Amino acid sequence: MLRIICGMETRVGRIIVLLFLLVVLGCVSGNDSGEYDNCNCDDEEGILSIQNILVGQKVSDFLISIAYFSIPIELLYFVSRSNVPFKLLFLQFIAFIVLCGLTHLLNTYSYHGPPSFQLVVCLTVAKFLTALVSCATALTLPPLIPLLLKVKIRELFLRQNVLELDQEVGMMKKQKETSLHVRMLTREIRKSLDKHTILYTTLVELSKALDLDNCAVWMPDEERREMHLTHELKANPSRDFRNYVPRNDSDVLDIKMNRGVRILRPESALGIASNGGHGGTGGAVAAVRMPMLRVSNFKGGTPEKVETCYALLVLVLPKSNFRVWTHQELEIVEVVADQVAVALSHAFILEESQRMRQKLAEQNRVLQQARKDAMMASQARKAFQKVMSHGMRRPMHSTLGLLSLLQGENMRPEQKIIGNSMLKVSRVLSNLINDVVGISENEKGSFSLDMKPFLLHSMLKEAACIAKCLCVYKGFGLEIDVQKSLPDQVVGDDERALQVILHMIGDLLNTYHQGNLKFRVFLESYGGDKDDKINEAWNMRNQNDYVHIKFDFQVISSSQSEELVPTINYASSGYHNNEQTEGMCFSLYRKLVEMMQGYIWISPNPQCLPQGMTLLLKFRKAPMLGKSIVAPRDYSNSQFRGLKVVLADDDCVNRIVTKKLLEKLGCQVTAVSSGFECLSAISASNNSFRIILLELHMHDMDGSDVAGRIRNFHKWPLIVALLSSAEEHEKQRCIQVGINGFVHKPVQLHDMADELRRVLQRAGA
Repeated sequence: MLRIICGMETRVGRIIVLLFLLVVLGCVSGNDSGEYDNCNCDDEEGILSIQNILVGQKVSDFLISIAYFSIPIELLYFVSRSNVPFKLLFLQFIAFIVLCGLTHLLNTYSYHGPPSFQLVVCLTVAKFLTALVSCATALTLPPLIPLLLKVKIRELFLRQNVLELDQEVGMMKKQKETSLHVRMLTREIRKSLDKHTILYTTLVELSKALDLDNCAVWMPDEERREMHLTHELKANPSRDFRNYVPRNDSDVLDIKMNRGVRILRPESALGIASNGGHGGTGGAVAAVRMPMLRVSNFKGGTPEKVETCYALLVLVLPKSNFRVWTHQELEIVEVVADQVAVALSHAFILEESQRMRQKLAEQNRVLQQARKDAMMASQARKAFQKVMSHGMRRPMHSTLGLLSLLQGENMRPEQKIIGNSMLKVSRVLSNLINDVVGISENEKGSFSLDMKPFLLHSMLKEAACIAKCLCVYKGFGLEIDVQKSLPDQVVGDDERALQVILHMIGDLLNTYHQGNLKFRVFLESYGGDKDDKINEAWNMRNQNDYVHIKFDFQVISSSQSEELVPTINYASSGYHNNEQTEGMCFSLYRKLVEMMQGYIWISPNPQCLPQGMTLLLKFRKAPMLGKSIVAPRDYSNSQFRGLKVVLADDDCVNRIVTKKLLEKLGCQVTAVSSGFECLSAISASNNSFRIILLELHMHDMDGSDVAGRIRNFHKWPLIVALLSSAEEHEKQRCIQVGINGFVHKPVQLHDMADELRRVLQRAGA
């Protein structure tokens, strides 16, 4: 603007200087004309003679006058045709110019000779008027010059403002048009929440709005190693180029690392693939990134903490004309890409939420089914426990009680052997039943070993006695070889060791029709053993505190000419390897042996049938216990004679057997079948009963509830509970309600006597 004003001031100054020079020249020419006429100089010949000079002045004055007379005419026409300010100034200029022209015209007459009086008067008047008009114009012009400049500057300012307003209006129109396109595209994009519909709508609407030749969307694969062409506006089924681009491509990395729209090079692989494989012959290609946020991006904080996955939107201009991307089009593409990214993120999050909802519904269904199965399993377990308890455990307890009664009777030696064998086998079977019930009741599905000192030779005699009975029944011969240097007293679980030994004997006897069973027991040494890894497993720090005993069972033929004949079950099963020889029952016993820190294995014959079994057990050496472990018990102790006892048991057989055991000890027994009958009997006896024997689990009332009611009113009599091995966890609760002692099932005579004696001694009775 200042440059324009300075240029205007320069032009106005030049015009003023030109007018001043014209006036001065006019005045000078008028004054000089007379001087040359009165000059008395001699004429000189040539171009520069006085006469030629005068002729030149005359022609010049005439031309100047004509010019002066033409200028006012032009000014008058301009002033009359336009609304020009400062018309007085223009009239003064016109008068000044006319007078100057008149002066020059009069000077032309002064070159023909001496001027006449009339000519001098006219010339003088003209010059005087010219001087007056010149002075008036000179005095009028200085105050008007700033006004003229201000008018001109204001005009320039208005023109500049008009230009700026036109530009702003154009930008507003472009912005309005851009916003209309964006709103239209956004409205179309957000009509659906399906990602495929969103992308196809974006391609179609962008193509319509920007008149594109093609649009394409590139998405990363699952491993995020390549970008695949997933959506395209104009798909070319006969394309002969690849529809994937490596993720580490320079253009792909540049687009992902920068915001905004990027113009791709003509040789760009991404642009060529999006342009139908035409390369540089196609139109200009632009690309922009679109972040695809998922639910995982919002776990644990802001989305920047998780690597964002980007899709690429590639747009191709038509190739028929030399069209380039404009700033307005790039803005539309960038805004639309942001809107598409938001819509895609919503679609992905909705899709993942629906997938998670379906997954949760499936998990809920599975949990409900698992809960139903667990309830059914619990009910089945309870039913199994009930069947085992009522169908097997209680009858076995009764059998053991009856067999214990026979121990004190006068029987022949053969009868005692059979009775003791029956009692021992019954104990083994009872322990098995208790283990099964205990495992079913235990949530972990396991049981603990009962480690206690026992007489090893006594256990071996019982095992040999049972083996003898089984061999006689099966028609087998029996050879027993027990090393004499075996320790007499060891610490371990004798009952479960006997279970394993009886299982091994029974399994071998069931394999063949007849033969001889060889039973050997000896100490295991550490040199030249069958399997080196077994020796390594047994190699411990304090070997002096433990003994390792091997139980070896082999079935051999009765004579060298005969062969062992397997039973039908084993012959038809068709065993072909050692793993099939080890059945499910053997596997269970092997786990039991491993719990006892032992090892068991099978020695098969050429037909892969078990011909021998070996058991290796580790026992801790027991301290010398003297003869207290084998001291005979006095079952008919006079301490129990006349002792009044109340027996409460809802099982009829067990109640009768337990009553017989108590009577054999000399007690006076009152047997009842329920907890209410027990309370009634105690109330009616006036505290004459000294001991109450309670079954913990009765139908009408639990034994602990009966004990609690008794202790609420009486500190006497003493209460002893009948407790099975699977109910050890109930001891503490029984002690809290006031129970004084426990007799473990199966109830046997010596166990009953020992517990009653202990309870009476502690009570001081």
